[in-house]
Amino acid sequence: MRIAWKLGALLAVLVALTSCAPIARDAAPRVEDCSEDQLATLYKGVFTFGTDQPVYPPWYIGDNPTNGEGFESALAYAVAARMGYTGEDVRWVRVPFSEALSNGPKSFDANLSQFSITDQRRAVVDFSSPYFDVTQAVVTVKSSPAAHAASLEDLKPLKLGAQVGTTSYTAAMAMRSANPVEVYNTNGDAKLALREGEIDALVADLPTAFAVADEIRDGVMVGQLPATTDDAEQFGIVLDKGSPLTRCVSSVIDALRADGTLAALQTTWLTDAGKAPVLT
Repeated sequence: MRIAWKLGALLAVLVALTSCAPIARDAAPRVEDCSEDQLATLYKGVFTFGTDQPVYPPWYIGDNPTNGEGFESALAYAVAARMGYTGEDVRWVRVPFSEALSNGPKSFDANLSQFSITDQRRAVVDFSSPYFDVTQAVVTVKSSPAAHAASLEDLKPLKLGAQVGTTSYTAAMAMRSANPVEVYNTNGDAKLALREGEIDALVADLPTAFAVADEIRDGVMVGQLPATTDDAEQFGIVLDKGSPLTRCVSSVIDALRADGTLAALQTTWLTDAGKAPVLT
């Protein structure tokens, strides 16, 4: 009887310890934990997405993230839907690019503004699983000397521009241009500078560069920049550091990739990506 009692007590302790053990941080969250009624969002029953002001094709259409048009707008609504939110449950706020990446509490649950995942940024914000592999590119106008560039060496004497705080700016700096890289608050400001001849060429991610070439008069796609590291540059959704939503958002992104949704969204909104020569 004493042995049986000890075994029973030991079993009870083991059951208690097992039921109280935390789930491993890298374990995939349960579906029921990623539903609208379980998520700790800023506002109960509402999922708040953030994005820059303004936003541009092909990521958003008409500077209107609420219409579900453009790759990132459509992706945001797809993510929300997988977690049980209807379109009416989605709220949008505008947050400057650099502010979204700064330390401190956020005014959004998740933000999609073509944020490249870097270790430096991971120190102050969370990132979801990546949803797009990025290539940087150079775009110009026919009247610019950059229109005739066929190599990175041809671009070095020229004046380049890029949006502040972006990996496009980092890529422009890495080209070791003879002139300082001009920095702009938004890609719209940089596009205006290109159109007015203040810079010879603009560095941006490839889909954005294609959009600029289409929108600006006499726009010319110069080409893609070669990868500078073995690790592919990737976009991820930004969340507050330590956000309880990060694992669920990542799990949804992984599911959207696995079932072909991400590929379908890219086909719909980013069809021109990859159709540019690589500059060497």
